Amino acid sequence: MHDAQFLTLAQWLSPAYPVGAFAWSHGLERTIGRGDLHDAQGLADWLSDVLDHGAGRSDAILLCAAHGADDVAPVADLAAVLAPSRERRMETLQQGAAFAATTRAVWGLDLPDMAYPVAVGRAARLMDLPVQPVAQLWLQSFASNLVQAAQRLMPLGQTQAQQIVAGLAPLCIRIGAEATRASLDDIGSATFAVDTAAMQHNTQYSRIFRS
Repeated sequence: MHDAQFLTLAQWLSPAYPVGAFAWSHGLERTIGRGDLHDAQGLADWLSDVLDHGAGRSDAILLCAAHGADDVAPVADLAAVLAPSRERRMETLQQGAAFAATTRAVWGLDLPDMAYPVAVGRAARLMDLPVQPVAQLWLQSFASNLVQAAQRLMPLGQTQAQQIVAGLAPLCIRIGAEATRASLDDIGSATFAVDTAAMQHNTQYSRIFRS
């Protein structure tokens, strides 16, 4: 990856890129609200499971598949139907649409609206960015956004938050590398507590996030 590619990728996956990630908690708000998480260690464990056994791994595979596909439409369709709840589907589709809109406007890419990881993978293909570092930084960005959400939901200082993100780095590296060798048939998840929290979030009495 040369310098311009590196900076483009860093810009896309920066918290400043206008995809609205701050509005979504991936079921974390409900998870904390029902008492499943209390402290930094619990959050780190929850994020590890989401990355290794849930949407993190699945989205990384979808991103890599979109990067390698001549026709991205089937990958986009699969990503949309894999969401286990209405709110999680909105989460990936609306962030993906926001990413695509900004990226079209800035770089002039032929990038239709689609699920967030698919849009990133397709944009990376169109910009000739190598897929493995894209997938690895995608995973870290995903985890970082959820850590920031947790800071608004539970006692979690900035130093603890960054310790969690740093601790997840080896996992992001491994899963991102594995995703480059995986196929769509390898997608699967086993994070049932995360999925049920996302389903229950819609009926939560008081909430600040959209998922």
